[in-house]
Amino acid sequence: MYIEYKGDGLAGTAWIGRVHLSKTGKMLYYRDQRFQSLKGGYKANYYDVETGDNYWISGCKKDGDDTLYPGSIEVDEDVREEYWLKIRKKPECVHLKQFRSEGKYSKRRPK
Repeated sequence: MYIEYKGDGLAGTAWIGRVHLSKTGKMLYYRDQRFQSLKGGYKANYYDVETGDNYWISGCKKDGDDTLYPGSIEVDEDVREEYWLKIRKKPECVHLKQFRSEGKYSKRRPK
């Protein structure tokens, strides 16, 4: 999953990592953090239950442009091979622990 911290504004620290769901599906777990849904949201869709900080958590995009604006994304070690081989289909990048995302809003195309 793609996880981005939104406590500092629109662009924050971002990771690709493995997220686990609670049995009820109402709680997400990543590392030592617990997240609950904001039940919608435009720039953030989950919050950290302990700190109240906002996050955007979603599936990974195949093109790697998960951020809204240009930024760096760290790939957790335990998902790195799976991410580069199965999601991005770029075996030549499997050694990368971090990459630059151009962002959703950096390449708006005229209609």
